[in-house]
This record gives sequence, structure tokens and C-alpha cells, in this order.
Amino acid sequence: MTMLIYQLDQSGDGEVGGPAPDRLIAGDPVFTTWNVEDRDGLYCGIWRSTPGRWRISYDEWEYCRILSGRSVIHGSDGSRLEVGPGDSFVLRPGYTGEWEVVETTVKEYVVRV
Repeated sequence: MTMLIYQLDQSGDGEVGGPAPDRLIAGDPVFTTWNVEDRDGLYCGIWRSTPGRWRISYDEWEYCRILSGRSVIHGSDGSRLEVGPGDSFVLRPGYTGEWEVVETTVKEYVVRV
């Protein structure tokens, strides 16, 4: 039977990684990701990053809700979005810029490719 409801949580070790070296601008950020579902081009889960800054480029839609921490998203167009606990936002395909984690950040996300 296929599960139709998934609960997002940080149980288990999660997948550990970081930005690609050619995208890294500052710091040594460590990403931990708890993916819940990856089916039919839909991905969701919880992501955590320690402080640092790296270049971003989106080919997909991503909805984010910040659970804890502080980050700044710098758009290539000069825009700047400061986010913290309770903030929600959507990144569209084609969005480029930089993600700066000021204080270890945890977010829930839903990605549609």
C-alpha cells in the first residue's frame, strides 16, 4: 500500500553535504537533509545548514518555510530577502543569486521539478 501522508521530521542521521566548491563564497557550510518523498518530480523534507555563503541557481520551483535560524537571500538583480523563523517564500525557476546563512538555519521545503 502506498503511503499518502508523510510527516516531516529530523529523525535519523539525514544526508550530509554542502555546496559545490565552485559555488562556495564564504565559510564552510554543512548541509543536512531529511528527504521525505521524491516521486513524480516532487521532493520535500527538512534541510539544515550551518553558516556560510554560496551561489544559487534554480531550475525548479521551491517553497520554503524557515523553522529556525537566520539567512539572507541575495538576488542577482540586487534584491535582498532576510528570513527567519516563520517566514515563507517561493523561489522560481531561473532565480539566481547567493544564499547566506547567518545563523544555522532549518527549513521545510517542497521542490517541484
